[in-house]
Amino acid sequence: MHPTPDAVTLYLGFDDTDTKTSPKGTGRTIRDFCAGLPETYRLRGVLRPQLPKLPEIPYTSNNSSACAILETDDPSLARGLFEAAAAFLTANAPQGSDPGVCLATAQAVDAGLVDFALSCNGGRVSQQAAMAAAADVHLAGCGGTNDGIIGATAAVGLTRHGWCGRFIELDDMRRLPETVAVAELRRRGIEVVSVDRDALVPLPGDAVTTGGWLRPSLWAGRPVLQVRAQGLGRWTAALGKRDGKAA
Repeated sequence: MHPTPDAVTLYLGFDDTDTKTSPKGTGRTIRDFCAGLPETYRLRGVLRPQLPKLPEIPYTSNNSSACAILETDDPSLARGLFEAAAAFLTANAPQGSDPGVCLATAQAVDAGLVDFALSCNGGRVSQQAAMAAAADVHLAGCGGTNDGIIGATAAVGLTRHGWCGRFIELDDMRRLPETVAVAELRRRGIEVVSVDRDALVPLPGDAVTTGGWLRPSLWAGRPVLQVRAQGLGRWTAALGKRDGKAA
């Protein structure tokens, strides 16, 4: 994920776009939307931030939202992107869902919005709090109770915070083989970090086995793949896939 000089970075947050019986989750929904965008918008990655699963918080399955990181050379195109995203959710979110969308330039995400996003990790918050935090950016409910504005705003703030979630889209990472060299991952901007207590440092020629499921975490604003040692020069991704909807 290498920013283009002088380009405007946009954070597009989706949440509550599905139901328990719908075939795809919010991550797949935002990826589908971004796949149809014109070349004036460049997709740099899609993140899956996590929100808490608590009895007092309504959620579908895992309470995860989604945030796409996009670039454009024309800042005036931000409004059109927001309107297109809202129209897409209004037309495509299934009956019974409560979708919301939030859009902000990276520069417009202030400390208050980030603080709101972090507060979402501690318990239930209100739509009014989301609207107050997003007062200077684009925010809309697109159906049902409109509760999705909470998670959509949180997705934008947590992405800007830089220490939450994992990448579900990043360049061609979904097409990489099940085993890939550390040097190849680093060439794509993905840092490889051991989370074993006494493990050695992964070297460029070492091999990482992902099992065909490569999902780096967002650490310090960068994609970081956490790995565990499997022997000298061999590593495996520390976080594996779990059952759920396609993301």
